[in-house]
Amino acid sequence: MSGPLSGLRVVEMAGIGPGPYACMLLSDLGAEVIRIERGVSGMGGQAGDATVRGRRSIVLNLKSDDGLAVAKKLIDRADILVEGFRPGVMEKLGLGPDHCLESNPGLIYGRMTGWGQDGPLAKTAGHDINYIAITGMLGAMGEADQPPPTPLNVIGDLGGGSLFLIMGILAALHERTQSGKGQVIDAAICDGAASLLSTVHGLLNVGFWDDAREQNILDGGAPFYRNYACKDGRYISFGAIEPQFYAELLEKLGLDFGGTDYSVQLNKAEWPAQRERIAERVSEKTLDEWMSIFDGSDACAAPVLAMREAANHPHNQHRRNLLTEEGRVQTAVAPRFSRTPGAIQNPPVVEGKDSLALLSELGYSAQQCESLLGSGAVTASE
Repeated sequence: MSGPLSGLRVVEMAGIGPGPYACMLLSDLGAEVIRIERGVSGMGGQAGDATVRGRRSIVLNLKSDDGLAVAKKLIDRADILVEGFRPGVMEKLGLGPDHCLESNPGLIYGRMTGWGQDGPLAKTAGHDINYIAITGMLGAMGEADQPPPTPLNVIGDLGGGSLFLIMGILAALHERTQSGKGQVIDAAICDGAASLLSTVHGLLNVGFWDDAREQNILDGGAPFYRNYACKDGRYISFGAIEPQFYAELLEKLGLDFGGTDYSVQLNKAEWPAQRERIAERVSEKTLDEWMSIFDGSDACAAPVLAMREAANHPHNQHRRNLLTEEGRVQTAVAPRFSRTPGAIQNPPVVEGKDSLALLSELGYSAQQCESLLGSGAVTASE
């Protein structure tokens, strides 16, 4: 293992979405991640699914006493547990926080849910779009005369979910160095997504944000912070917020709106007409022609690329942000460390590929392993 988290052991209860992504990040940064599969998740063995890379895998029947006993042994030897079930499920299995922390007092118990461990919605179903809907985030996106868009699930699941779970885990690990004690992390996607809106709430509170779609600098209302269609049907993004960048954008476009200071730039009454003029101008050239014009400038212009196109962008290639192996694209390790760089530990897991090895490490004899496999408490891949 390499990376700043080398030496930490994580037990992951197999699931989908934010939990696996969080565990991928922990693995990328050096932690040893053991994924407990139930044989029904359908996530293991997917060669193209990078979010399940860097694990060891064991398949356990958690409805059997023997399977639960193996899970408990793994958890007792872990620094971190990550689970993403509905509230109460781990308790019903006998693997709730009280039970696990009793035998492993230093355990950091990470719980990843959409609604949190309590509250009126805690035990109801939901997904990313629902979690960000109640925060005000979804209602702030999109065109004023259209329903809000359906954003990719990176904002709620991964931004408000995985990354806040990771932050909680790392903070708890730091606190453990002082107290020697573990604790429970209640990471809810709706909580994290609400926190991500802090800057926008600040703008709203000081009167610099209109609580309506397409009326603000950062929501597509401003003509200088928006996407436009080019002649070839592809799109270009502009993000020229500061006056000097705004001036360069207009110069490259060959447009004059009567000045480039903030008093002119932030005149919302003129924004609809300016959006139309910029749209007309951008439609006169192809994306490649515009990128040639904007090349090396501070106009804050960038092409809007499809995911497969992104791997070929020169900046992504230089940074090696997107790696291609056997025709499959996966993200590189981030962030980057000067002394202890992370690394992709191994390919996506095959369910049960490490079952026998892990049982041996836990002290089970060959005869006991055979018995566990024969009873169905443990499954090993062929």
